Amino acid sequence: MSKTLATLAQKMLKAALKAVDPFQLITEQLRIENDRLLVHQQTFDLNRYRHIYVVGAGKASGQMALAIEKLLGPRIDDGLIVVKYGHGAPTQKIRILEAGHPVPDQNTLIGGEEILHLAEKAGEDDLVIILLSGGGSALMEALPEPLTLDDLQKLNEILLGCGATIQEINAVRKHISRIKGGQLARAVAPATGLTFILSDVIGDPLDSIASGPTVPDPTTFKDAWQVLERYHILERVPPRILRYLEHGLNQKINETPKQEQAFFKAIYNFILGNNLRALTRAAQVARAHGVTPLILTDRLQGEVREIAQLLGGIFASSLKNDLPLGSPGCLLLGGEPTVTLKGKGKGGRNQEMALAVLTALGRQNKPFYFCSVGTDGTDGPTDAAGAWIDESTWQKVEALNLSPETFLAHNDSYHFFKALDQLIVTGPTGTNVMDLLLFLR
Repeated sequence: MSKTLATLAQKMLKAALKAVDPFQLITEQLRIENDRLLVHQQTFDLNRYRHIYVVGAGKASGQMALAIEKLLGPRIDDGLIVVKYGHGAPTQKIRILEAGHPVPDQNTLIGGEEILHLAEKAGEDDLVIILLSGGGSALMEALPEPLTLDDLQKLNEILLGCGATIQEINAVRKHISRIKGGQLARAVAPATGLTFILSDVIGDPLDSIASGPTVPDPTTFKDAWQVLERYHILERVPPRILRYLEHGLNQKINETPKQEQAFFKAIYNFILGNNLRALTRAAQVARAHGVTPLILTDRLQGEVREIAQLLGGIFASSLKNDLPLGSPGCLLLGGEPTVTLKGKGKGGRNQEMALAVLTALGRQNKPFYFCSVGTDGTDGPTDAAGAWIDESTWQKVEALNLSPETFLAHNDSYHFFKALDQLIVTGPTGTNVMDLLLFLR
């Protein structure tokens, strides 16, 4: 029975990823008629633009660039997209630069500076197309003096391990940058900017996706400082970054662009795909196979271990009392929980979620299948996208004499599931809309 559930889960995940394939999203939602570019309810006359430049960053931006090239072809004059290593695409007119993620590297800075250069090069009669997806914050950066790459890398490592939300992390990132938080839009002016976005943030807030380079920034230097205070990491942040933020607090450095800036009127932002779109497609596949689906949320957030306690209770109720769903049924969730690192093991939030749910759910006799998967194909600093468990997992755990609690305490979910042969390895998927969690029974 579990094999049947696992097979269905694989079909659901495959369909979900296809629904948010960036190439397909652009092909479906953008078209050209009579030299006019049609996007949703907007129309742009391509004949009025002397030059078209394409810039952007993110794990999915390579495939987005490939689709834009297919659509606009020789109309494109130049372009640069920054992607994670291994996430490139065979573009012709748009250059692809691979850079570090989640830890930025030198190419991150090279790409950010080149993107700013192209944006500033655009004039009033030009069009700049910006392609953004998850990972854009780490992949595209232009630092103000005197900040260095080493400062940036240390800050990112601290922020990613402290348990802060992506919105909080980006509030800090935007205030040590010359490109984030609406500053790319300022560089694009006076040209027209069209931003096409694949959302990887809870609720699709434009100012948080890739740190909102083309939208007004509602956060301030004070907000950034308060994040460092809230998570008690002020003393760990590189001194040059602290001094820079202090200058901002004392109004010695200009704030990021706000809503009243006139240049935002020439910037148009379009969300092409998100987590809910993926969940909806997965639910359709379940229903087509005679399994009743229930999407619980597309906004799952908070500490993995706390969420796992709740999910363990929900899944146990389903298995024992048919609440909130009987058999055959499927519960679907999406979002991006966080992990506060305390151990020195290897893993990612999806593998940790599967391990924490295993310990919370306990031994079960009825057939079930649960998986947690990162839609980009990479879960933390590992080669896995996530992990799965079913009613036979505890037998394997005992046969191998493993202690789930010990692995969990050391944040070592990768080696736990590797020993069980229950990692989910997809390789780079070309997309990124946060995480998908499926429970089938």
